[in-house]
Amino acid sequence: MAAPHIPVLLDPLLRACAPVTGTWVDGTFGAGGYARGLLAAGADQVIGIDRDPAVFRMAGDWAAEYGDRLHLMQGTFSELDTLAGRPVEGVVLDLGVSSMQLDQAERGFSFLRDGPLDMRMAQDGPSAADLINRADEGVIADVLYHYGEERAARRIARAIVAARPIQRTLALAEVVAACLPRPKPGQSHPATRAFQAIRIWVNDEFGQLVAGLEAAERALVAGGRLAVVSFHSLEDRIVKRFMQARSGTTGGGSRYAPAIKRDAPAFTLPFRRAIGADPAELETNPRARSALLRVAIRTDAPAGVADPNSLGLPRPVQWGTA
Repeated sequence: MAAPHIPVLLDPLLRACAPVTGTWVDGTFGAGGYARGLLAAGADQVIGIDRDPAVFRMAGDWAAEYGDRLHLMQGTFSELDTLAGRPVEGVVLDLGVSSMQLDQAERGFSFLRDGPLDMRMAQDGPSAADLINRADEGVIADVLYHYGEERAARRIARAIVAARPIQRTLALAEVVAACLPRPKPGQSHPATRAFQAIRIWVNDEFGQLVAGLEAAERALVAGGRLAVVSFHSLEDRIVKRFMQARSGTTGGGSRYAPAIKRDAPAFTLPFRRAIGADPAELETNPRARSALLRVAIRTDAPAGVADPNSLGLPRPVQWGTA
């Protein structure tokens, strides 16, 4: 298997979640690497969920070999508890865009390959071209700043509006790159943050993430494992704060303030810090360099709802048109 398609942090995930038994949900099925790893590690069944219908066509050559042990469903992981239809022993989420999607120029995710400016994971709803060609300049700037942490957001937004209509990925990448200094050797492409931000907006990725974490809490049995792999700081911050909030490991507040009634912890945290890739994995799979794995274990407490104000969510961007 080519390096870009190797599931990141699979071995650490399986070790952290051992023993792998019962029914698991792979909420971001993609190329199927995590699902196959879970089945090989001892899962009785894996329910593979993905919002991208293309991944199931690509799995047609091998999925049948697992028979009833692998069940594939199109949908979003924000509804994984409903799609699973029963309590499960584990949930795995691999956040962000997959290397498989980046490799397909026609999907419009990559600033390195020319294609239509699409970026829709589910291949429906407004595309990236719809956003940048119809949205107000201020909306585009907010998207770039809040979802991509792009400091030159306003300058880039002005340039995008001046260059409209923009219909191709390389055309957008050129507009963004012209607004920023030339990168030094080893630095990321100038359009990296802008493309990330627009993709997140198009697919409502932060809203989906919070809803997916809550759905996992509802779906997991006591002792079940929640394992989440993230690739950038905004995602990891949300996952970290969700797990802290739902495990009761956030700060206790002032001893002079009135006592706050807290829900019984829905999770325990077996590791104090996120797990990163070891040198051996980094050598064979460079994509793992920014990946972080966090794991939580479900208790028998009733499922609840996380306070959005405690999760570090970027400010939501409201749609607006010129």
